[in-house]
Amino acid sequence: MKDLNEFFSSTSKPEHRFRLEDLFEWTKQNYPQFNVVIKWNQPMFTDHDTFIIAYSSSKKHLSVAPETVAISAFKEAIEKAGYQHTENTIKITWDQAIDFELLKKIIDYNVQEKIAYTKFWRE
Repeated sequence: MKDLNEFFSSTSKPEHRFRLEDLFEWTKQNYPQFNVVIKWNQPMFTDHDTFIIAYSSSKKHLSVAPETVAISAFKEAIEKAGYQHTENTIKITWDQAIDFELLKKIIDYNVQEKIAYTKFWRE
């Protein structure tokens, strides 16, 4: 994958693609300092060249990947929102609403936690 257009066009259902585009636009509007980079065949948002969050899609859900530490920190809120999660991803089914307030808290947490971080991933 070379760019966001390729990423969006790889999402087969138009309503899923539009939802992803809206999520990316929301992130760009709320965090204009972020850059989007393509790594490991996936678009990721970075701040001062360190990973903050990534979004991807599958047939059944939208995945939010903020790193394991952030999922652990917000585990109860993620579950209260009705989302399934693994150690590394939060799964939002296509029929679930995106809890933008929770998403903002998770992103803000990563930004603050990694404010002086110089590597891409947490160690």
